[in-house]
Amino acid sequence: MSEALPMMGAPVNLNAVGLGKKDYNGNPTTLCQGCGHNSISSQIIAACYEMNVVPEAMLKFSGIGCSSKSPTYFLNRSFGFNSLHGRMPSVATGSMFADSSLRAIAVSGDGDTASIGMGQFKHIMRRNVDMVYIVENNGVYGLTKGQFSATAEEGLELKKQGTNPYMPVDLCLEAIASNATFVARSFAGDARQVKELIKAAIAHKGLALLDIISPCVTFNNNENAHHSYAWGKDHESPIQEFSYVPARDEITVVDYEPGTVQEVQLHDGSTVVLKKISRDYDPTSRWQALKMLDDAQRENLLMTGLIYLDTGKPDLLSVYNLVDTPLNRLTQKDLRPAPETIAKINAMMF
Repeated sequence: MSEALPMMGAPVNLNAVGLGKKDYNGNPTTLCQGCGHNSISSQIIAACYEMNVVPEAMLKFSGIGCSSKSPTYFLNRSFGFNSLHGRMPSVATGSMFADSSLRAIAVSGDGDTASIGMGQFKHIMRRNVDMVYIVENNGVYGLTKGQFSATAEEGLELKKQGTNPYMPVDLCLEAIASNATFVARSFAGDARQVKELIKAAIAHKGLALLDIISPCVTFNNNENAHHSYAWGKDHESPIQEFSYVPARDEITVVDYEPGTVQEVQLHDGSTVVLKKISRDYDPTSRWQALKMLDDAQRENLLMTGLIYLDTGKPDLLSVYNLVDTPLNRLTQKDLRPAPETIAKINAMMF
């Protein structure tokens, strides 16, 4: 995870805000060697560097679990909050209200989100809080020795845990059902797709959910396990070839055939480029998104890419029409009604 320093005299590539890629690093990882979570952290670093994000303008949030340790490993210069198990959405929502000038990346896990945190997950989806919500999904509770999580597939056999008798929770289905406005799935082993989806998620105005299958190399890496590296590589079926394009390069394509591209405009004017591989798939269709996920579950496929996008719904802070000055910087004079206003209200009581 830690990037080697350049040799003396070697050029350092700076981005548009004057920062090198190492300025986006975090502490050295303490996760298991080969953990998919480390790969995701690397792509968060790369995406923020390439998008010229100012680290001090980005907040980091997490809950409890191996995944929720991840914010330590990227954006050392950003403020963060490691919250209680399953309670990250509440902390993130309050923080975004307090300072609407900042952006946020939240990292959770399948246990933190799909079990104890499911109620909060559903509500932050429907409220469309303007933030990136990454679920590092490995199907087990890695921090407590590998028990089945709510996303583990039915029939999965793990040493010392037996056989899982329950149907899994599909977080992308849950997000779409909760009226999320950006839903994507990826595989930690597909670094390029993960990075491009993170870029698009950062640019999206609203809640962007990324469900990233992230193999646990210690407790859930049997070749037939649906969250293992081998199964993911063998069963991954990209919906589209995906690229994030900055706003200055906007091109509009009305329709597209197999082998050509379609571009979908995000709120900030930038676009995502979808190259059709084999499926006649429209990510702006809620019905198609739900059908595709249901079909994939029946066909035992790992569909990756941009699953659903809705750019017509306002984000939470827009709904409340907040003032431009962040609430945490308003003074008593700003917040307290003027004496004449109080007198007018009191007069109405009599």
